[in-house]
Amino acid sequence: MVRRWVQTQTDEEKAQALQERLNIHPVLCRLLVQRGITCYDTARDFFRPSLDQLHDPFRMKDMDKAIDRISRAMANKERILIYGDYDVDGTTSVALVYSFLSKYYIDIDYYIPDRYKEGYGISKQGIDYAKEKGFSLVIALDCGIKSVELVKYASELGVDFIICDHHLPGEEVPAAAAVLDPKQPDCDYPCKDLSGCGIGFKLLQAYCRRHGLPETELYEDLDLVAISIASDIVPIMGENRILAHFGLRRINEQPREGIKAILELAAVKKELTITDIVFLIGPRINAAGRIDDAKNAVKLLLSDTQSGAVINAEVLNQKNSERRRFDSDITKEAFEMIAGDEVYKTRKTTVLFKNTWHKGVIGIVASRLLEVYYRPTIVLTESNGMAAGSARSVSGFDIYNAIKECGDLLEQFGGHMYAAGLTMKLENVPLFIERFEEVVCRQIEENMLTPEITIDAEISISDITPGFFKILRQFAPFGPGNMKPVFLTSELKDSGGSRVVGNDHLRISLRNGTGGVVHGIGFGLGVLEPLVKNEVIDICYHLEESEWNGERKLDLVVKDIKPHAVAVAS
Repeated sequence: MVRRWVQTQTDEEKAQALQERLNIHPVLCRLLVQRGITCYDTARDFFRPSLDQLHDPFRMKDMDKAIDRISRAMANKERILIYGDYDVDGTTSVALVYSFLSKYYIDIDYYIPDRYKEGYGISKQGIDYAKEKGFSLVIALDCGIKSVELVKYASELGVDFIICDHHLPGEEVPAAAAVLDPKQPDCDYPCKDLSGCGIGFKLLQAYCRRHGLPETELYEDLDLVAISIASDIVPIMGENRILAHFGLRRINEQPREGIKAILELAAVKKELTITDIVFLIGPRINAAGRIDDAKNAVKLLLSDTQSGAVINAEVLNQKNSERRRFDSDITKEAFEMIAGDEVYKTRKTTVLFKNTWHKGVIGIVASRLLEVYYRPTIVLTESNGMAAGSARSVSGFDIYNAIKECGDLLEQFGGHMYAAGLTMKLENVPLFIERFEEVVCRQIEENMLTPEITIDAEISISDITPGFFKILRQFAPFGPGNMKPVFLTSELKDSGGSRVVGNDHLRISLRNGTGGVVHGIGFGLGVLEPLVKNEVIDICYHLEESEWNGERKLDLVVKDIKPHAVAVAS
């Protein structure tokens, strides 16, 4: 697939001023400025994150009300139900809030809605369950910001809600006892992009401060917050970066029994990064809700014995294997549907529907289709007599707003710029497919349909040193908003050692005009071997450190290669 190379613009004056203060490689200063770090103090905080840098939780709108309501419930011996979504963010949120509050209050339980019977978010069935079991306060995590009518229904039954959500609110906010969501237009909380579990953490932080409890005890659960941040793909900047930093440290140094069991089953024996959480831990936790009952994920995260954790981890591992089979079969079928329909060759969207597809994996399938066809994508299946779908978008295109323009055809929808969920009546599917195509054609820019690689800085072979990398690794944890830097190095030639290895991977050995040599690998780039062998090339890549026989060395993980003349022209 052809990719556009786009070089990030940097304020060189600010980068030079920062370099004079920090006395580090000027390229590293450019990377800092690109991340909004322009003075010594912010650079110090960036390189030395501290829990003291976390914002006061009471700056969040309605936090006082939330803590007042929880305190009153405990004083009056009311039953409290912790309610959360069935994905990683929701289950980690429930595990966090339930495990902490249950240390101080006994009459508390948790509830995860069934993905297939109840659907996303707060459900009528969940409210009826709360009423039947005598719960008068529900703390809803990672959901609820649009549940206006359901919260009203609960209130009529004498059940109060505290909403802890991080999704975009609608025009009307639920009339709950408290609504915690930094994305509310009248909320002045500085960090707008906390995960759902992050909101739960701030609630508990406020509870600790109100009741004089040591926050250090709460910090022991930052591993859950880090898992939610990674899996929900929220920006790893500001407060999120601090939470992710200390949560990762907890996972690597003192993993809870449930996480330890997952890692042992996956045979992982290395220091974990955000990427490892996304691909190793997140899918296994998610599999519980995708295939069966998300309560199994909460049980795993709450496991306090090795034997119990192993049993629960094996259940999730089995569900993850089932999820992978569904994923593989449906993805293959989806590709065949597109290949067999000439209409898709001219479209700027991919919208597929089949009523037998497993609802739990259609989001994953949408992501796989996006990787290959690179256009706004929605995969739909039938669930409870309705068409339910997951949407994924290309860089720069707001798929949530595009879906919103089709709102009259939908029963429900929610999400954000790059991912969304939606439901509609089955008879509306054909009309929706055409309307969505019209909306996207009207709104999307042509260059958005070509994948782009954002290049952060150009460096030479001589810049690639252990000292340079030592500071670069302190930019971690990497993720949205603080992605692993992509470097460009120009005018390289094969040194004689480049070759295809394994399953179409390209092992490179390149030299520049002054004799410098670099080595690396381009996964899936074997087709570019003739280009590397015969042309002067430019490459863009990440820097990684590898270890072999006790010796550490720097490798290039190549993202793309172009002939020098073409790369310069683009």
